[in-house]
This record gives sequence, structure tokens and C-alpha cells, in this order.
Amino acid sequence: MSVRAKKHLGQHFLKDELIAQQIADSLTETGYKNVLEIGPGMGVLTKYLLKKPLITHVIEIDTESVEYLQAHYLNLANRIISEDFLKIDLTEFFGEEQVAIIGNFPYNISTQIVFKTLENRHQIPEFSGMFQKEVAQRIAEKEGSKVYGILSVLTQAFYDVEYLFTVPPTVFNPPPKVDSGVIRLIRKENYTLPVNEKLFFRVVKTAFQQRRKTLRNSLKTMNLSDNLREDSIFGKRPEQLSVQEFISLTSKIEKDAV
Repeated sequence: MSVRAKKHLGQHFLKDELIAQQIADSLTETGYKNVLEIGPGMGVLTKYLLKKPLITHVIEIDTESVEYLQAHYLNLANRIISEDFLKIDLTEFFGEEQVAIIGNFPYNISTQIVFKTLENRHQIPEFSGMFQKEVAQRIAEKEGSKVYGILSVLTQAFYDVEYLFTVPPTVFNPPPKVDSGVIRLIRKENYTLPVNEKLFFRVVKTAFQQRRKTLRNSLKTMNLSDNLREDSIFGKRPEQLSVQEFISLTSKIEKDAV
């Protein structure tokens, strides 16, 4: 019995054992004992996770995959969560315990997985996984680059991001049309911001919605005082600002509103 890859779920099953092992080995295994694999499919990555001194859990929305895993991975027992990762409450399954996230992520929901991780960062110290290469690069990119954007800034505000390696389409069934990239996020020691986080998210998103314009123009909708808009930072375009500068910009906007 094997599982048929379903297009509507964005499934591309990894068939290369060496790459599966490399992804499993990208976990540092420090500061947590639980790991949650998203979208295990037929368990090519799962079997390497099960060899580690971690408690492996998997979450899978595809009922055919769930049946396959139940039949072939008896040592997973009751740690197969047959739900949608984007909709679950982690505390329901892990209480307050820390849990690392790993997976060969379906391309169509990969950025939502990152946003869900950021929302739950107090519980997710580490995150390792495979994305479409372009998305992986965007998450890891630094300021000054054309692909640096919302995802880069918001992720790097809370995690140290490392692009690990590129994976060709040939190692998947069915092969995707593009290369994939594996990245690792390790939560920063201080993962809360010294500014209002909601405002920080809003500033970053608003700035990049018109990324070719200077901040003076792209942040017009935020009704900033003329005095603040004279600050030299407003002459820059969003891609020129480091994460630290976005934090400092948010702080200035916060004080301006008082």
C-alpha cells in the first residue's frame, strides 16, 4: 500500500532517504523533548525522527496518509494528530511544553505555517523544514535584497534563520516544477520586542505593500505627524531597513502617537 499524492493538498512526497536524514539531523535537539512533524505523508522523514531521543508527534490532514502511518509506524501509536496544523491549539496537545516543528511543508500553506509558528513562538524554540526555494530564501534574506520582505523581517525579529541546503525536484514524487530549500529557525533568547508587537507587524506590512516607495509615502495611511515624517529614516525604502531599524521605527511611531 502506498499513498497517492493529492494536488489539492500540495503534496510532493520526498523519496530520497539521505535528504530525509539531513532534514531530521538539522534539529539541534536542545531545549525541548517534543517534535511535531507537519504533513508526514508516508513517513520518510518520520522514521529518522523516531531514531532520535525526542518524542515524535505527527500532524496529518490526509486520511489516507493517517491510515498508512497507523499501519506502518506502530511506535507512533497515539501520537498521530489527524487535524489541520493551521487550526489547532498547540496547548491542547502539548500543554505548556516546548515543541520543535519540522516537515517537508506543502508549498500552498508554507508561509501560513511560518505565521502560525510566529504566533506560537513562546512554545516553539526551533523550526526546521523544506519550502519552495524562493520562499526559503525570502525568509532567510537580509536587508538590501529584492526578495527581503514582510516574511523576512517578521521571522527574523524573533528567530535566527539559516538557509541550510537546496533540494532538486527529482527527489520528490511527483516532482515539483521548482527547487526546494531547507531552512532552520532557532528562537532568539529574547523573543519579545521592546515595542508594541501589533504595531510592529502593521508597520512592516504597510511599508512593504508599496515597497518601491519611500516610507514617507508608504506609511501615509498611519497619520504620522509632519515632525516625525521629517526623520531621515522616512527617506528610505522598506527593503533598506534592518529588523533592528524596523523596531526603532515602530518605537518612534509609538511615541509620536502619544
